[in-house]
Amino acid sequence: MRNPKAVLIAALFAGVAAFAPGGAIAATDYPTRAITIIVPYPAGGGVDAMARVVGQKLSDAFKQPVNVENRGGGGGTIGYRAVSRATPDGYTLLLGHTGSVSINPSLYVNLNMNPVKDFAPIGLIASMPVVLLANPSFPAKTVAEFIALAKKEPGKLNIGTSAVGTGGYMAAELFKSVAGIEGTIIPYKGTAPVMNDLLGGHVTIAFGVLPPALGNIEAGKLRAVAVASPKRFSLLPNTPTFDETGLPGFEAVLHYGLLAPAGTPPEIVEKLSAELRKLADDKDVQQRIHMEGGDPMTSTAAEYSADIAAEEKKWGGLVRKLNLKVD
Repeated sequence: MRNPKAVLIAALFAGVAAFAPGGAIAATDYPTRAITIIVPYPAGGGVDAMARVVGQKLSDAFKQPVNVENRGGGGGTIGYRAVSRATPDGYTLLLGHTGSVSINPSLYVNLNMNPVKDFAPIGLIASMPVVLLANPSFPAKTVAEFIALAKKEPGKLNIGTSAVGTGGYMAAELFKSVAGIEGTIIPYKGTAPVMNDLLGGHVTIAFGVLPPALGNIEAGKLRAVAVASPKRFSLLPNTPTFDETGLPGFEAVLHYGLLAPAGTPPEIVEKLSAELRKLADDKDVQQRIHMEGGDPMTSTAAEYSADIAAEEKKWGGLVRKLNLKVD
């Protein structure tokens, strides 16, 4: 006959395991309440839009509310830090991208975060290439002509980008390094002032993402010289890649994905990842990502983890090489 005291202790341990964050029942039943996706940028931008697309679809799949919470500030570091310190139970997630996950940890002096150790990657959602943009008055029509012009007049070229450490800024720095040219990068406080000065001819060349420029490109007020992706971008089918027009192998593509705090039970991560992978075939999701200037992307959790490490090596390595620092 079993010892009643032993039976009671075993039952108590089973109950604790069932309701612990990593317990079998918790993982199997997940989610049982609302999920929050934190966007580390203000409402209205591309990251915010993608979070809302994903949130709605996950809510439909799980039959639970999925709320999007914007925690902007510090170039994405405030939201990034909040999720890294959240309870790892699958109810607080991060909609991250290359800037917040793979650039900021090397750029910000006091961030003290490690993108590989502090998060459990769930899966990729979309990619968005950086585009080389020009005022119509700029004489170079191709990347090769641009490089030749820069070498002919070293140091005279001004390149507009958004703030230090953003995708456009890092693409401009990478371009200078790979192409072997000199030039002054002029970082603006946001994308809108870059576009305004580019339209006004105050700068004649800029690196940036497509959405803020697309309408002006279609109206002939700006020219897309090249896209920094391995293949032509769906929204700019007539614009060549850097590889096609003078700089083989040059790529600057921002990746967007969903992450959880490190320590989130693998069963929960995989449940979320499986739902994300289903979205890659959802026509509505594809269309809405295209509208935001991106291309749909998908991966397993392990593939996204490898992607983060590779992007951190590329962009974080460039930050360290240039000794870029933001307090």
